[in-house]
Amino acid sequence: MKRVGLVGGRGYVGRELMGLLTEHEGFETAWVTSSTQSGERVSDTIETAPRGLRFEAATPSLLDTSPVDAVVLALPNNESGPWVAAARPKQCLVDLSADHRFDTSWIYGLVERRRADLRFATRIANPGCYATAIQATMAPLVPLLDGPVHAFGVSGYSGAGTTPSPKNDLKVLENNLLPYALTEHTHEHEVTRQLGHPVFFMPHVAPFFRGLTVTVSATLKQPQTREALVDRFDAAYRSEPLIRWTDSVPLVRDARERHFVNIGGLALSRDGRHAVIVSTLDNLLGGAATHALRNLNLAMGFPELEGIVT
Repeated sequence: MKRVGLVGGRGYVGRELMGLLTEHEGFETAWVTSSTQSGERVSDTIETAPRGLRFEAATPSLLDTSPVDAVVLALPNNESGPWVAAARPKQCLVDLSADHRFDTSWIYGLVERRRADLRFATRIANPGCYATAIQATMAPLVPLLDGPVHAFGVSGYSGAGTTPSPKNDLKVLENNLLPYALTEHTHEHEVTRQLGHPVFFMPHVAPFFRGLTVTVSATLKQPQTREALVDRFDAAYRSEPLIRWTDSVPLVRDARERHFVNIGGLALSRDGRHAVIVSTLDNLLGGAATHALRNLNLAMGFPELEGIVT
């Protein structure tokens, strides 16, 4: 058994990960932190938690008083620093925030692209939910691309977290689609860095709880056939267990509470130089908690899909 600590377990992603860890036969959740509920039973807040587990105070000294093999940091951006400083060099850290996605001393945790590097890694930066979907959609096309890619995204309001804001205010979202951070979004920089190709990203929040969809629009250097493009996706992903291709446009509701990235609905202009493709995933699972568990599995020496029921 490997002991795991979960920092920030009360958030939406932390709750999903708690459920996955509880069902994993190789992991024991040693502790879960909360800044407001220290001492209270975790199962009163997170039904999937082990019954005897109680929230611990959110203090990095926990890493000394209750040592663990791995720590998942399910914290907002810019809050991981004290925990990283307190961790031992050989402890595995998986950071779900954006704090280390641009840090070359950490492994970027997109499994499909960095699987070999993630085995037994000790510092892993989990990819963003939108960034996961956009990269999966863009990656097979990168050698063919001419100019920046444009990605239009819509997510459920769980992506805005639990801290109150207009992006998770149901009164604001009612009968509405809320655009935000239309330039310089973190995921825009994240995808551009990882794929080495510029992307312009336009995120929006919708009045549903979980899931996201991204429509990627790309100009191609040379005319292509639809068959040739589908073949590229098949070659890239035929061996990837959590990426699925569909000829029809994938729907957000079909990704709900699932672990997969769904890609499809490929449309091609008559001149063969403008391609549009749609991808969906569950932002709390396939875009966050599922990926974190895959990274933990690889880092701790378990099969990649251990604990992930597909």
